[in-house]
Amino acid sequence: MGLIHTALVVSDIDATLDFYADLGLERTNEFELDGVRNVYVGSDDTDMELQFKYDPTSAARVEPAGIDHVAVEVADADRAFEDIVEAQSPEVVKPPVDIDPANARAAFVKDPDGYVVELIALED
Repeated sequence: MGLIHTALVVSDIDATLDFYADLGLERTNEFELDGVRNVYVGSDDTDMELQFKYDPTSAARVEPAGIDHVAVEVADADRAFEDIVEAQSPEVVKPPVDIDPANARAAFVKDPDGYVVELIALED
């Protein structure tokens, strides 16, 4: 048994894919089911993926209720934060900060649908 993916509903698949590509995640799979486009992104470092579900016929605004954040491991939280801010101008939730209990450094930004994304660099 293991974790495979987390699925997030998105309102603009292209903006979402651009955002996560700028974080270094690559498209790993894609299919359409019942008119809903499903696109997966991931990295070579883990088997875990994010699945984005996009329904082009839905006019409903995406509400990321109940999801506190999505964590993306990066080599350098400060650099990843600077790069995504420069490339995407996301809403900044928290600039880079040390998280001593986790032995990590992290920053938090919002993706195009308002999901909070933690950019976390784990220290040895």
